Amino acid sequence: MVDIGLGPAPRVIITTEELREGVDRLAGELSADYTDGVLLVAVLKGSVLFLADLVRRMRILPEIDFLAISSYAEGTGRVRIVKDLDVDICDRDVVLIEDIIDTGLTLTYILGELNRRQPRSLEVCALLDKRVRRIVPTPVRYVGFAIEDDFVLGYGLDYAERYRNLDCVVAGDLNSLRDDRDAHVKQIFAE
Repeated sequence: MVDIGLGPAPRVIITTEELREGVDRLAGELSADYTDGVLLVAVLKGSVLFLADLVRRMRILPEIDFLAISSYAEGTGRVRIVKDLDVDICDRDVVLIEDIIDTGLTLTYILGELNRRQPRSLEVCALLDKRVRRIVPTPVRYVGFAIEDDFVLGYGLDYAERYRNLDCVVAGDLNSLRDDRDAHVKQIFAE
């Protein structure tokens, strides 16, 4: 990142190498725990980069499917499924793949919906766990990185569909982004 005088610069909190090591570790843990196979259910869109790297590093042949959710009203914790699973998860080992766990409200809703479908087992694998913001206790068996209360971007995480393509995770300035969703573009991509 280059400071070119455009307000608070984003700061790298997880490097590309650290992400690679964390994903390798999680892939190893999942491969060891699910030798008979597993269905990975990724929550769109933020978890796609994480999922792609994760499955390429696994030593088993996982199946994948996707869920997409949308908030009814910001800040309420109420969500709805806008893209449901294509496969039946009844009596299957399922691991929900999330980019970040924050308050736990959305995760609790998704786990409730998936549990109603009677999987044999249901676990959570999150790239990032922001425990300091947790409102609802949630079981997260596989965690890549515990992070502080930063607004994070990159490696699938976005602000207004921007910054997902970063190969690292940065802490961005939310106030600057609210004023201009491209506020960090020049700082991040300056040559």
